[in-house]
Amino acid sequence: MSQPVNDNSYVWQDREIRFDLPLSELMTRKGEIEIDSIGSIEDTKGNNGERGALVVTNLRVIWTSIKNPKLNLSIGHSAILSVTIHTANSRIRGHTQALFVLTKFGGSRFEFIFTNLVKGSPRLFTTVQSVHRAYETSRLYRDLKLRGAIVRDKELLLLPQEQIYTKVVGVWNLSADQGNLGTFIITNVRLVWFADLAENFNVSIPYLQIKAIRIRDSKFGAAFVMETTSQSGQYRLGFRMDPLEKLKKIFQEIRVSSLHKLFSSSPIFGVEFTTEEKPPSLEQLKVTRVQDSVEIVGEDDTSDPLAVYYADGGNKSTDREPEYNDELGLAVEKLREGYTIDRLWTCIHKV
Repeated sequence: MSQPVNDNSYVWQDREIRFDLPLSELMTRKGEIEIDSIGSIEDTKGNNGERGALVVTNLRVIWTSIKNPKLNLSIGHSAILSVTIHTANSRIRGHTQALFVLTKFGGSRFEFIFTNLVKGSPRLFTTVQSVHRAYETSRLYRDLKLRGAIVRDKELLLLPQEQIYTKVVGVWNLSADQGNLGTFIITNVRLVWFADLAENFNVSIPYLQIKAIRIRDSKFGAAFVMETTSQSGQYRLGFRMDPLEKLKKIFQEIRVSSLHKLFSSSPIFGVEFTTEEKPPSLEQLKVTRVQDSVEIVGEDDTSDPLAVYYADGGNKSTDREPEYNDELGLAVEKLREGYTIDRLWTCIHKV
């Protein structure tokens, strides 16, 4: 009785560095989320002078040339050793600050240099550095861990998106000749076993690293055995519990409920990050056109001090008869009703 993991579940996106990929391999896989997309990025070391776009996901960094999409890179976060900022010589921007990404894959080291061709935009630096840091601090979702600080006072320290499905006591780990008695925990992310007498003697196995599980005979009797992927060291781990029906039930839960659900729907990779500086899309910037409502209101003629001097409410088509004004000692055009020389002078003085 066995359950191999489908080969299509192999996750290379965060582990490998690949060049000039077909479009199908540039597309996000199940569980992969695009975090940010930055335009006008130059691959300064490999394609100096070539304008491209950079996409950062929870698994990798992708650069694609705008003129020739067949010219591209895919850099898995697991292959990145360091992310730093130094000065580089860009054919488009000259000497400027650039992002230096040092990587290691397949026994070789690679250095990538990315330059933002838009002045004054720090998103290239902040996004790549922050997402890579989030990836590094969430490795328990993806990597097998032996003797880790994962248990405290007989309780599993849960990861942010983790939920416990089943907790089984009295489970033997058969990795040693005599076996060790401990507790077995099934979650939505991984399988965990820790020894009752020494909780630091433990193992955390993400579903992503399980190659196959099966029930087989051992010198301790029937046990279920897990084989891990080559990425995690190709371990073979055996566990035994009594009675046999209990063993079969736990095996069935792992095989059907956990592994199948994980690989057929959406794997949980654990990288949580949102960018606050990501510009809104064109659809988000669109606003509904509204017809302006304009109301024309007649002006009070006192707002213009000279208007009070005009006949017929500002229509200076006719002149009024002149009359002698005692205050001025002069003959002036007759003022409109309700106005005096003082009021007219006050209005003019306010201008």
